[in-house]
Amino acid sequence: MLQNEWDALVLGTHQLEQKYNAMRQELSYALYNQDAATRVIARLIRERDEAREYVYPLFVEYASLTRLRALGNVKANLGISSSGPSGEDVEMTENGTPEGSLPANVVSAIDEKHQVLSAARRKRKAPQGYTPAEDVKQFTVTKSITALHSASPAGITSLAVSTAHPTQFLTGGNDKVVQLYDSSTDKILATLKGHTKKINHVAFREAEGEQRLILSASTDKTVKIWGLDEASGEYAPKTTIRTHKGEITGLAIHPINTIAALSSTDKTYSVHDLTTFKDIFRSSPSEDAFTSLDIHPDGTLIAVGTPTSTIQIYDIRTGEIAASLSPTDAAPFTVNTLSFSENGYHLLAPNSLSSVAIWDLRKTKIGHTIDLGEDFKVNKVKYDISAQYLAVAGSKGGRVFAHKTWEELLRLDDGSDVAGLAFGPNGAQIWGAQNREVKIWSIPA
Repeated sequence: MLQNEWDALVLGTHQLEQKYNAMRQELSYALYNQDAATRVIARLIRERDEAREYVYPLFVEYASLTRLRALGNVKANLGISSSGPSGEDVEMTENGTPEGSLPANVVSAIDEKHQVLSAARRKRKAPQGYTPAEDVKQFTVTKSITALHSASPAGITSLAVSTAHPTQFLTGGNDKVVQLYDSSTDKILATLKGHTKKINHVAFREAEGEQRLILSASTDKTVKIWGLDEASGEYAPKTTIRTHKGEITGLAIHPINTIAALSSTDKTYSVHDLTTFKDIFRSSPSEDAFTSLDIHPDGTLIAVGTPTSTIQIYDIRTGEIAASLSPTDAAPFTVNTLSFSENGYHLLAPNSLSSVAIWDLRKTKIGHTIDLGEDFKVNKVKYDISAQYLAVAGSKGGRVFAHKTWEELLRLDDGSDVAGLAFGPNGAQIWGAQNREVKIWSIPA
């Protein structure tokens, strides 16, 4: 009996040893597998980190190249050579033109004009005898033309001064009328009617060998064009442009003088032939309404403002966007006015409701900001023909500044609501419109 119990005990111990060895072997395999897995994971993590170290510089380089390519595209569209040193004036050059949406003859004329103007810019200086800043500081009101337009509803809304006949100027008013006036004879030369709502913009088309045209853009969604009959001296209606479905917010004559551009709150801009009076291009609808417009002095770009603080710049030949300019950390505001500098390197625009920014188009960033005071509301901005001066019209009068030094040279009608400003020949005059009056500032005789 004791023998049987001993045999059973030995057999049980043997079985336990077998199970122990089996479990030890399984544990050994498990530890081996865990170690192998750990080694594999470690190798994968190392390879991942090595891949990241290899790819990250490539990513940074790609991002940098993408940014530079985008900036290069903007500069190319602006006609600026990217080889020039940063921060210095660079040469304007003609860039290749892809197949565009404008008619081939118009694109050819734009390219030819761009080549001529950009080549001339390299040697351009202020015209001989141009008014110096010290004289501008001495400007006073030398003439005042009153009782323009109707008394009800009163108010001049737009102003344009003739370059061919410097004593003549155009005004548009809240009374839906356009007036042509000669300050040398103190006579209204023409009163042009036809709009059903207030006038937003007026412009001359004056070109050698071409009929003199007067253009007016209105809140009534139309643009009217009148032509001068040399024999009678009267202005006759030529056409009414009804392309847009929203208020016309911008009007500019192209440097080739045979086309004009319009912007509208219907989120499009359009180009029109001033010889045939046909629509030759209309942009695709944008995300935002267009609230202002100007054409680059070389003729290849068009800038439009929006109610979301952004300025969109398009290649006028193709309709493709070339740049988008937005101030950083700014409360939303409407870009209601724009002005390219004559040298083509800068764009003047509101930077808020009460400040303006000078955009450096070579770097596509703001070069300088001018604060006009919290109670000042910007109505109109304008560069002079020499790009030496810039003017701002607003709810508290007008201001004239020197470009580059940003010195304030002159205050006009301080405290009054000035609708628009314009520079006269050689910067010898500054014209301003307010209420029913146009004033001329210059050196007293």
